[in-house]
Amino acid sequence: MTRISAFTYRNWLIAIHDAGVTAFAVVASFFLRFQGENFTDRLPLLLTILPYFVVFSFFVCYFFQLTTTKWRFISVPDLLNILRAASVLTVALLVLDYIFLAPNVFGTFFLGKTTIIIYWFLEVFFLSGSRLAYRHFRYTRTRNKALAKNAAATLLIGRAADAEVFLRAVESGAVQRLWPVGILSPALSDRGQLIRGIPVLGTIDDLTNVVDDFASRDKPIKRMVMTPSAFESDAQPESVLMRARKLGLAVSRLPSLEESRDTPRLAPVAVEDLLLRPSVKIDYARLEALVRGKSVVVTGGGGSIGFEICDRVTTFGAARLLIIENSEPALHAAMETILGKGPAVAVEGRMADVRDRDRIHQLLTAFKPDIVFHAAALKHVPILERDWTEGVKTNIFGSVNVADAALASGAAAMVMISTDKAIQPVSMLGLTKRFAEMYCQALDSQLMIAANGGTPPMRLISVRFGNVLASNGSVVPKFKAQIEAGGPITVTHPDMVRYFMTIREACDLVITAATHALSPERFDASVYVLNMGQPVKIVDLAERMIRLSGLQPGYDIEIVFTGVRPGERLNEILFAEQEPISETGIAGIVAAKPNQPPMELLRQWLVQLEHGVANETCTDITSVLKDAVPEFHTEPELRSAAR
Repeated sequence: MTRISAFTYRNWLIAIHDAGVTAFAVVASFFLRFQGENFTDRLPLLLTILPYFVVFSFFVCYFFQLTTTKWRFISVPDLLNILRAASVLTVALLVLDYIFLAPNVFGTFFLGKTTIIIYWFLEVFFLSGSRLAYRHFRYTRTRNKALAKNAAATLLIGRAADAEVFLRAVESGAVQRLWPVGILSPALSDRGQLIRGIPVLGTIDDLTNVVDDFASRDKPIKRMVMTPSAFESDAQPESVLMRARKLGLAVSRLPSLEESRDTPRLAPVAVEDLLLRPSVKIDYARLEALVRGKSVVVTGGGGSIGFEICDRVTTFGAARLLIIENSEPALHAAMETILGKGPAVAVEGRMADVRDRDRIHQLLTAFKPDIVFHAAALKHVPILERDWTEGVKTNIFGSVNVADAALASGAAAMVMISTDKAIQPVSMLGLTKRFAEMYCQALDSQLMIAANGGTPPMRLISVRFGNVLASNGSVVPKFKAQIEAGGPITVTHPDMVRYFMTIREACDLVITAATHALSPERFDASVYVLNMGQPVKIVDLAERMIRLSGLQPGYDIEIVFTGVRPGERLNEILFAEQEPISETGIAGIVAAKPNQPPMELLRQWLVQLEHGVANETCTDITSVLKDAVPEFHTEPELRSAAR
């Protein structure tokens, strides 16, 4: 009864409608059966039992959710519920007639089988007909509004199933100012079909002909929406995008339902959507099970990776989120964007630097998080090669501060965002990140030993991955800006190779790694490595981006090689030579067990590093870091050894 008391007035209107329909169906079926056959003699008894039956029908319709389903979204499951409700009510009439009325009142059947069968058809017709009529009315009104607002004629690219998701979004009003006029599908089986009234006009190869045909009829197509299936390799997404740009079409993409986790929202088609191998299949249910209802802290939440983690944990149902950021503009932008989506999450933002140990402890102790994602870091290799003490302060001492504060605040897990440059490092970035990894490893082992076979108070892991497309400072936005400026594109070396991931894929896999680290099947490993597929030559990336912009490499846009910068190596690696690796059983993630110095030795090194940073003595810091990470070598040293 609690749910009934929570009815809105719309629910009560639906309930009254269904009760009235039921009463009318009973009377109408009775009239159709007995008109001219003592109808008036039987009518008083019918009117006596009818109110009780109508009240019973209210509970039946409520049980089958007819009174709580919005009519504008009626679908096949709702029609099946109508069939179920009508069938239950029909059986109730049958029982009433055969058991209660026939032997006690008339001595024979009062309603009769014919009346009951007619009733079933009338009940289904009236319950479903009114709902379908209302849905058609809302669809027509949406269409008329779109046409009145000069909604852009839009062509959909992708298979029928994906197109149907977009069409539903248009009908519901979730997507506005666009009106689909046709579909181009890579599947030949879709050709000639109608999807929710919109025709499949051909295959993707027919794009130019279809656009020209509509233009010749003074119905120019202005927009194109690429669905998830349009980005599969057999759909030739690169060719489609290039042709769309030559035709002057504004192009958007429709995220998958799994990716968006809510009402589909169109997004611009980014070059990075077309640059990678197929993304790893993410188990979103696993991510949701980890995050839902939890309190989460993200350090560096205004950065590319940190913000995406904030967005994902709110999407997957976290109860509370604390964003820690030391840049006021970045914190403001992150808060505005996340709150602008109206999440059902309590979101807080705090200015703080992870170097400030007292401030970080104060924030985490007051917030009492369940999970801490540590994404705050300095990451630009050439800058850290010059300002190396800053890298030590943020990447090493900042990580130590966050790990210690997470433990003191009672968090169940801390996840540190690391880098593939921490593997046999050749730069200050890799060196500082590897030291931070070792501290988290040592603290995790210390807690495991103290638990003595039980559940430790907190687990700590580090997750390594390579370059993230479109993140702040990555080559993709740099190349975009250089192309827009007319070139040239600057590449450090023709043989420079890197691994790439999208921001979303990287962050989803980071959260997935956390689910494994906290699971009972976890083995003794605290460093996880994301599988980034095949490496990409940077010069190939540059050439492809030029072509995707409708230009010709070497003719419209030049590529200039500027030389390898300090701290860079030509080829990144995923595992060190002496790192045992283990399969996690999760697609896209493997675990590594790097060398792990004892905590006592790490604390001694931290004291020496603190002294070296305070006095800005480069030799002391370098000596400590080389002792801690003996596999560290500069790239020139590696090239000399190779010769």
